[in-house]
Amino acid sequence: MKSALKVIVTMAVFVGALAISPVATDDAKADPWLASWYGPGFAGYPTASGEIFDPYALTAAHPTLPFGTELQVCYSACTVVRVNDRGPYTGGRDIDLSQGASDAVGLTPVGVDYVDVEILGYGYY
Repeated sequence: MKSALKVIVTMAVFVGALAISPVATDDAKADPWLASWYGPGFAGYPTASGEIFDPYALTAAHPTLPFGTELQVCYSACTVVRVNDRGPYTGGRDIDLSQGASDAVGLTPVGVDYVDVEILGYGYY
C-alpha cells in the first residue's frame, strides 16, 4: 500500500511539474519582425544602454526588450545579435540592426524588410 501511494504521489508531482514547466513558449519559434538597419553617423556615440555604438558589432535596437537580450535574426543568412539600444523610431518597424548585423544577414542592400527573429535569451538590464 505504501509503495502504491508513493507511485501516485511521484506521478502527481511529475504531472504537476510538466504543467508548470516552460516546455514550449512563443519565444521558441521565429517570428517575422519588420527590420531596418543603422550605422553611419552613429559610430562612437553612446547607445541607450550606455555602450559606445560600433556599427560593425552584431547588435540591435529594440523598443522594449531588456538590454543584453540575444536574438537569432535570419534573412538570407542568420546571425545572433545582442540588444544594446532603443529604437527603431520610424513607425511600424520592430527592430533596428547594426550595419554589421544587417550585412551578416543580407538585409543591407534592401534596407527594410521582414526578418525572422527568435529570442534566444533575455538580458539582465
